[in-house]
Amino acid sequence: MPPMPLPVAPLLGWLLGLWLAWAARGERPDRLAGAADERLLLFFSRPLVVATALAVFVYAPLVGYFAAFHGDWSYLYVLPWSRVPSALDLILVVLASATIPAGVALGLGPARLGRSSALARLAAGPLVLLLVVVVVGARRLATSASYAQFHGGFGVESITDGALGRGVLLAAIALAAAVAWTARALRG
Repeated sequence: MPPMPLPVAPLLGWLLGLWLAWAARGERPDRLAGAADERLLLFFSRPLVVATALAVFVYAPLVGYFAAFHGDWSYLYVLPWSRVPSALDLILVVLASATIPAGVALGLGPARLGRSSALARLAAGPLVLLLVVVVVGARRLATSASYAQFHGGFGVESITDGALGRGVLLAAIALAAAVAWTARALRG
């Protein structure tokens, strides 16, 4: 589960958030009186704080790395990264990272009630969209090149032959380890 290019990183983040909500389903929060206090309780709940830490300290840097150093790949060679304002990269990285705590916040209620069907409905659309993009964009995902090289058909190499492939592999390992540790912390 490596960090994906910017257009699909929010989908992966959302799915990770829902999975972490399911992992945290056994944790019971203290009750406070009043509806406003209940929302505040969710905002500072342990699952949401832990998921936010994962998003800020692991997911954002991983997605940001690919946006900064492999920009054309991050945009799936749809547009040249050199024409994209860096502020847009930053906004997309922050939005992608915010989907992890958003998934936890929206999935925690159904997860605590044991409503796996509600979580499945929350995950279905993004999962299908993610799979469609991965299948349709498989050639683009497996290619390391600049925008000009990709569209010109020169200097294109397999993702496994260069720094991009090593980055994807290391990012996948780091993200898998961080998500596994986070899920274990939420279960405990």
